[in-house]
Amino acid sequence: QVQLVESGGGLVQPGGSLRLSCAASGSILSILNVSWYRQAPGKERELVATVTAAGSTNSADSVKGRFTISRDNAKNTVSLQMNSLKPEDTAIYYCKTSAWGYTYWGQGTQVTVSS
Repeated sequence: QVQLVESGGGLVQPGGSLRLSCAASGSILSILNVSWYRQAPGKERELVATVTAAGSTNSADSVKGRFTISRDNAKNTVSLQMNSLKPEDTAIYYCKTSAWGYTYWGQGTQVTVSS
């Protein structure tokens, strides 16, 4: 079983930055693809960015150039650096991974972008 814990959310003004972190027990994350998703009120959960076990990344068009996903295998964490935040980035952000035929989600961290 993989337990994921997100942290780093909060309230930030438009144009500001936040860094989210996804941590797991043990060293399992280093061999798995990990994604960040978000879900805004009244909307479906959407994929934000993915980092593969090999370190390749991709991100949604809506966040390209503003958000960067990265992994630190030594710390067994995956981070999402969010810059130039907009009110429409307000959502609960979740990290997700899959292993042994199962999908694992963290509990989510709230990001609110408002003046």
